[in-house]
Amino acid sequence: MSIDVKNAIQNGKTSLGIELGSTRIKAVLIGEDHTTIATGSHDWENRYVDQIWTYSIEEIWKGIQDSYQKMAHDVKQQYGVTLQTVGAIGFSAMMHGYMAFDQQDQLLVPFRTWRNNITEQASKQLTELFNYPIPQRWSIAHLYQAILNGEEHVNDVAFLTTLAGYVHWKLTGEKVLGVGEASGIFPIDLSKKDFNQTMIAQFNEKVTAKQINWKLEDIVPSVLVAGESAGLLSAEGAKLLDVTGELQPGIPLCPPEGDAGTGMVATNSVAKRTGNVSAGTSAFAMVVLEKDLSRVYPEIDLVTTPTGNLVAMAHSNNCSSDLNSWVGLFEEFLGAMGVQTDTNRIFETLFKQALQGDPDGGGLLSYGYLSGEHMTHFEEGRPLFVRSSESNFNLANFMRVQLFTAFGAMKIGMDILTKEENVKLDELLGHGGIFKTEGVGQSILAAAMNAPVSIMKTASEGGAWGMALLGAYMINKKNDETLEDYLNERVFVDQEVKTIVPDPADVAGYEQFMERYKRGLAIERAAVENHQ
Repeated sequence: MSIDVKNAIQNGKTSLGIELGSTRIKAVLIGEDHTTIATGSHDWENRYVDQIWTYSIEEIWKGIQDSYQKMAHDVKQQYGVTLQTVGAIGFSAMMHGYMAFDQQDQLLVPFRTWRNNITEQASKQLTELFNYPIPQRWSIAHLYQAILNGEEHVNDVAFLTTLAGYVHWKLTGEKVLGVGEASGIFPIDLSKKDFNQTMIAQFNEKVTAKQINWKLEDIVPSVLVAGESAGLLSAEGAKLLDVTGELQPGIPLCPPEGDAGTGMVATNSVAKRTGNVSAGTSAFAMVVLEKDLSRVYPEIDLVTTPTGNLVAMAHSNNCSSDLNSWVGLFEEFLGAMGVQTDTNRIFETLFKQALQGDPDGGGLLSYGYLSGEHMTHFEEGRPLFVRSSESNFNLANFMRVQLFTAFGAMKIGMDILTKEENVKLDELLGHGGIFKTEGVGQSILAAAMNAPVSIMKTASEGGAWGMALLGAYMINKKNDETLEDYLNERVFVDQEVKTIVPDPADVAGYEQFMERYKRGLAIERAAVENHQ
């Protein structure tokens, strides 16, 4: 046991990041050297209730409290001390979605997550109004769609926020968001690092005829940038976070961020010409732009880094969920055969098979659309595996195509950036569970993006670690030290990185697969329309 670590814990020389992802809530406590000293996690799943993908308030707090308790228990087990304070805390969560509260701070309708593709009308109208891409997932699209639908709760909205903003508010009393997370609510004025006031005025004018008794600027959170203080943990918040009552109030919190922003931080991808790909339940590629895009693309989101720089994001709703189901099927088969083996080994064995497949996946085709996919204009999804009589159907090609399709929808968006907008990428940093088997997901992604893909040793730490780094930056930065400089010079200076350069044969094979993928969307459409 390190005496230094024990002293850091006791003296609050630590930073805690908690991220609410789609399938897991994770708490990561880091020390003065930014390495992880304790973790805790809680698994959860969204539910489809009344045609809405949602999580209940009870599930949110149960998961946060459980992940915190497991992390605090890890501290006690490793270092023999009870966690009573930390230097800084930060919360992040899956971006976008809709959480609307009334004057009594009551949630007006169940939390509508990013996964819902139910705001197409609002998305199109607002994109046209602002001449700026407003994806269906964005909070403003959900709010405007509720207005268009004539939903009763609209006039009672007193506060609109995201999941990360909600948690932060309940723990501090502060209605704020980090600029990266805020950029998934409403467009940002990059010069002011705040919501675009011109567009807010346009929105207010647009809804005048609806006789709504609020103005948009009065119901959205305040916007902060990385490094700014976002309030202190209240006495009520401390009890809500730590049900044992050990954690003391008064701890500073940094601005709450989205999983896009924490992914950028965790992969040191906040500088221009850098990019990262986060691959889990959903997949998104983010590229920090040197200049504005030439026009509006519905497939490309424009968000910001936690410091307010413009980022192009190609986001797909579906990535690894169907792939995980197939691996589960193989695990079930092994169990039926009486073969006991570790789940991680099954993943590793199957993933490595993918590298033995034909460059194009042997003519096979798959869509892992558990939910709708906005990138290819599907409000609903149907997972499909398709082959012809001429396909080379074997295990290697089957697994290769499962990995191919995990990045398929995202690839459509990235092609717009690289082929139509000539966006230059020095490298992409990958993070997420799909990269856990060394060299496999990384090679497939390099082929898909036709760019070098690097994986850091810390890639598996994920967004909760990135959030903890934002907390550390807030309390440790020197004067005008930028986040980029802090990460480069204090966090990642000796980072171990493994880079894979794309193989031309793999790139050509992936392009062949994508032609098949695009042609086959008619099959997916038929499955959606004819299967109730």
